[in-house]
Amino acid sequence: MVKSSAQGLLTTLDDLFSTQEEREIAAQPRVQDISIDLIDEFPNHPFKVRIDESMMEMAESVKQHGILVPAIMRPKENGRYEMVAGHRRMTACMIAEKEEIPCIVRDLTDEEATIIMVDANIQREELLPSERAFAYKMKMEAMKRQGNRRDLTSDQNGPKLAANYIGQESGVSGSQVKRFIRLTELIPELLDMVDEKRLGFTIAVDISYISQEVQKWLYEYIKDNGVIKSEQIAKLREHLENNTINQVEMIQLLNGSLKGRYPSKKVTLSEKKLYKYFPSNYSSSDMEGVILTLLEEWKHRQVGE
Repeated sequence: MVKSSAQGLLTTLDDLFSTQEEREIAAQPRVQDISIDLIDEFPNHPFKVRIDESMMEMAESVKQHGILVPAIMRPKENGRYEMVAGHRRMTACMIAEKEEIPCIVRDLTDEEATIIMVDANIQREELLPSERAFAYKMKMEAMKRQGNRRDLTSDQNGPKLAANYIGQESGVSGSQVKRFIRLTELIPELLDMVDEKRLGFTIAVDISYISQEVQKWLYEYIKDNGVIKSEQIAKLREHLENNTINQVEMIQLLNGSLKGRYPSKKVTLSEKKLYKYFPSNYSSSDMEGVILTLLEEWKHRQVGE
């Protein structure tokens, strides 16, 4: 007990004879070099690390100057570490053949780690829509698990106030955050189309309300036709409100919903039929010219009637 009291007294004296600045510095996390072999990826990390020109430039900078901003890790029970913020820096270290990376190790809950991970990456300009979508969703869910009161007001698309808060931090509106989160309901093939700019953002959000089975049919339709329009998806969603549909019916509905589009018609005339009306010395181009001339005359007679 005496020893404990003495320690308490010494702590109090240390506080008395140290400045606030010294106490703040002492409380700050220390930077330490950690072996890359001991670092595990963050579970379900939504941001893709690309080996592109930007990454190679970062790796060259690491070779020359090292890592200027330490990564953030959290300790695991097995003596390993989990990367929270710094995935690109670690990849650059690996390319630069560095065995260690400077880190700040912090004890973080799953929710705290998720929010830090998202905030550390969400401001990057080159983010894909899929990366932003899953990042917003992960942060939203982390805030809900924390019991943050920003998520108590909800609508059919999710927490209103949480979305507004996340949007303010990311420079977008709360409604845009919720629209991005809707993209996580797309099948992977359609989400890839959004990332590749083959499927528009607004149309993709509308498709996200459709079942995944029908989404697979839509993917095949877009792949075959090259494009799909908003009025087609609007008609499909309207139909699905009170009706079921199969793939053939869906294709008919989509084709029929386009203004000015008529079912394709194909007429085939065999050579045997054509040669019945033309001399044997007529070439294919000769026959084609006669047919077109006669059709033009027929067309004018129809208009005259």
